[in-house]
Amino acid sequence: MNPIELEWQHLKKDELSGQMLKGKEYLAYAVINGVKTRGERKKHSTEHIKFNN
Repeated sequence: MNPIELEWQHLKKDELSGQMLKGKEYLAYAVINGVKTRGERKKHSTEHIKFNN
């Protein structure tokens, strides 16, 4: 598996599982928060990049 696929798998299993999200925006924020939480726990730096619509 590609390293990003492994991270996505853990993010889904550990940070996002069991959450009922109302829409795509809530999913996006949940992923951002999950990446941040996972990064802090593992002592990795994370950077949020904002794309224009």
